[in-house]
Amino acid sequence: MATFLVTGANRGIGLEFCRQLQARHDQVIAVCRQASQELEATGVEIQSGIELTSEASIAGLLANLNGRPLDGVILNAGTLQSMGLEDLDIEGVKRQFEVNALAPLVLAQSLVGQMPSGAKLALITSRMGSIDDNSSGGSYGYRMSKVALNMAGRSLSIDLRARGISVAILHPGLVSTRMINYNPNGISPEIAVQGLLARIDALQLETSGTFWHSNGQELPW
Repeated sequence: MATFLVTGANRGIGLEFCRQLQARHDQVIAVCRQASQELEATGVEIQSGIELTSEASIAGLLANLNGRPLDGVILNAGTLQSMGLEDLDIEGVKRQFEVNALAPLVLAQSLVGQMPSGAKLALITSRMGSIDDNSSGGSYGYRMSKVALNMAGRSLSIDLRARGISVAILHPGLVSTRMINYNPNGISPEIAVQGLLARIDALQLETSGTFWHSNGQELPW
């Protein structure tokens, strides 16, 4: 039985990670700003009131964890603000960088001391952070922040290799969640997380730092 920490755990993909990890009898630490009834119903351990862009809040989370070993850390929390060139919102771009790129890096740095050799760090990113795959433009803040997260993941895979910690950089697919207004063209969180967990379970140091779609396809940078 492994211990996993999951951020953004109160809804969507994060909530489904908690459900599926618990169903296979892993221990789950669910981290969120505010717990939902759905998360509370799972019965997993909840660390709520955690603002991942706040150093003080992260310090509080670390104090609550009290050095507990973590076999898996899934950094899923993120934000999306749609914008094009005509309605570019600089503050919105900065906020997406802070939430989507900087916060996961800071939390990863804070938690690696609790991750033993063989542990896995998963960054939930997006293929919208692929430069080669960008054929539609727009979405400036989101795309740029996810490119930054992908680069952080690649550097983490190099810097953590000596510790025996492998890093997954994962695109869940187009998932029908509140973040994208439950787009009917999206797959369900259940299907997305099944694929994401398969990628995490298969991860080894030899494949650390690779950019994967949840369906097993390797994605271009």
